[in-house]
Amino acid sequence: MHKVYLGLGSNMGDKKDYLDQAVSLLKENKGIDKVEVSSYYATDPVGYLDQDTFLNIVCYLETSLSPEALLKVCQDIEKELNRVRLIRWGPRTIDVDILLYDHMHIETEDLIVPHKEMTNRAFVLLPLMELNQDLIIHGIKLEEYVKQLPPQGVRKQ
Repeated sequence: MHKVYLGLGSNMGDKKDYLDQAVSLLKENKGIDKVEVSSYYATDPVGYLDQDTFLNIVCYLETSLSPEALLKVCQDIEKELNRVRLIRWGPRTIDVDILLYDHMHIETEDLIVPHKEMTNRAFVLLPLMELNQDLIIHGIKLEEYVKQLPPQGVRKQ
């Protein structure tokens, strides 16, 4: 089984409900055996600032799915929950990103793992710390990344 971390976020409609629906869909997938979920974190927008705050979580999965198959599952969940991509970093019903997949480094046209922005984002690192404070990313302990980040408007709910 592969050990995977996903980042999920929503800033439209009933944000918590979108996150909960996405987690339910992950749990229903036959290729995913285990799902653990962090607390919810309210987050100020990043990149495109003229939008509502986000609600974010991180999920830990154990899966038999390949990285590409898991990416398809994530994209299918986004589609099912009416994700529309109009503005880069813009409003969305749901965003499901593969953050880490085992200790693999993947760089294809469709997938980069570890997620290239994750070490700069408190809304990813704080819930990730909650699930596994012993993680090492790019040879650096997760807690070192967290220590170097400003709060970035992230609030545990």
